[in-house]
Amino acid sequence: MFEKLKIISLGVNHINFSESLELVTEWALKKRASYVCFANVHMIIEAYKDSSFLEKLNNADLVLADGKPVAIACKILRHKKQERISGMDFTPRLLDIANEKKLSIFIYGSTHDVINAARVKIISLYPDTYFAGAISPPFRQLTAEEIENDIEKINQSGAHLVLIALGCPKQEKWMSENSGKINSVLLGIGGALPVIAGTQKRAPEWMQNLALEWLYRLIQQPGRLFKRYVYTNSYFLFLLARDWIKTLFKK
Repeated sequence: MFEKLKIISLGVNHINFSESLELVTEWALKKRASYVCFANVHMIIEAYKDSSFLEKLNNADLVLADGKPVAIACKILRHKKQERISGMDFTPRLLDIANEKKLSIFIYGSTHDVINAARVKIISLYPDTYFAGAISPPFRQLTAEEIENDIEKINQSGAHLVLIALGCPKQEKWMSENSGKINSVLLGIGGALPVIAGTQKRAPEWMQNLALEWLYRLIQQPGRLFKRYVYTNSYFLFLLARDWIKTLFKK
C-alpha cells in the first residue's frame, strides 16, 4: 500500500491522482468492501480533537489530500510533493471510468432535491453507468434497524460505487462502521455532490490554485460556515506551524 504522510495526526496517502483512480476502479470492479476519505483542513482538525474519529480515518482504505492546504502541508512537514486529489475533481473522473466500464452507482445522503438533480446529471452525462438507487436518510440518529435496512438496500442494488454525502465527520464515521457489511467502494464526497449535481457552484480555478476554495464556499454560505472556517483554518495554521518548528529542531 502507498506510504502515509502524517499531517498533524492524520495519515494521508502519498499517491497521485491517476494511481488513486486506478486503485478505486480496481476495487470497484471486484466489489471490494472498502472506503475512501478526502481529507481537508476541517477533517484534520476534527481528527486531532477526537481520537476515536482519528482511528476511523486511519483505518480507511485510502485517505486522499482533498484540500490544497493539506497537499502543501505534506511538502512542509514531510518534504514530499503531494498532488491535490479533491472529491470534486475525483468524482467526475471516476464517473467517466464508471461509464466506460459500465459500473453501477448508488448515492447515500444529501437531500432529495440534490439526489434527483445528481441522478439526472449522471444519467445524462454518463449514459453507460447504471444508477442503482439512492437513499436520503433523515437528519437524525438512525436506529440499528434503519441502518441495516439501508445496507441491505445498497447491497441488493448491486452498486459498485456508493457516493456518501452526509458531511464530515458523519459520513466518515458511517463508512467506518458499515463498510465491512457493504460489497462496494464507499466514497465520502460530502459537499462535492451538490456541485456535481449542478445545484451549487464551485470556486473559480484561480481560487482553487491559491487554496481559497474555502473562502468561496464561505461567501456562498456565511451563516453555516463562518465559525467553522475561522476556527478550523486558524487552528490548522497554528498546528502546522508548531509541527514545522518541531521538524527544524530534529535536523
